[in-house]
Amino acid sequence: MTNEEQKNILKAGGKELGLAIGDKELSSFLSYLKELKEWNKKINLTAITDDKDIIIRHFLDSLTLASFLSGKETLLDIGSGAGFPGIPLNIVIPDLKVTLMDSVNKKIIFMRHIIRTIGLKNIEAVQARAEDKETITKFAAYFDVITSRAFAGLGSFLDIALPYAKKGGALLAVKGPKWMEELKGLKGLKDIEVAQIKEIRLPFSDVTTTVLIFKKDGIRL
Repeated sequence: MTNEEQKNILKAGGKELGLAIGDKELSSFLSYLKELKEWNKKINLTAITDDKDIIIRHFLDSLTLASFLSGKETLLDIGSGAGFPGIPLNIVIPDLKVTLMDSVNKKIIFMRHIIRTIGLKNIEAVQARAEDKETITKFAAYFDVITSRAFAGLGSFLDIALPYAKKGGALLAVKGPKWMEELKGLKGLKDIEVAQIKEIRLPFSDVTTTVLIFKKDGIRL
């Protein structure tokens, strides 16, 4: 796949998501793609190895959250892995202050390498477990938005993410087709409420991503 083909998918996919992806951002994404594939030969970062699939299922899928970040200043990405969705979001919204959190040192090293290679600002990668009391104490009620692509269960994500949200902060849960079952399975939402549910078709695919937005009501934890 040529660089021009990669750029065209990114530009067209971004446009479909309401984003204008310029030359600087395109260059950043292509560098990210190249480094991800190289590092993936040595450490397990992604099972997706095809250029087009990485662009669609990692980069563009991460960017489905961009429309919910207007006016937001700080974002925590829990279990960032190879940097999704935090790094793509920082590329297109450079003023957004992003904290990438993962417990695996090799993944932190990779994300810090990407940040340096691309020259990103307002972003850091922190090695920590979001469940640990020490981590919660350090970042308690600090972020406007918390998200993650790593949690299997909606309830687990909400329990772990809630302490990190500011009063009125948002928790963005990215879900597949069984989101309604997960939502119905929640046993009482304490200190949070469902603010919005939006289905977004992933460009160049038949996949529909559902974003569930929860708001922290400000009750002190």
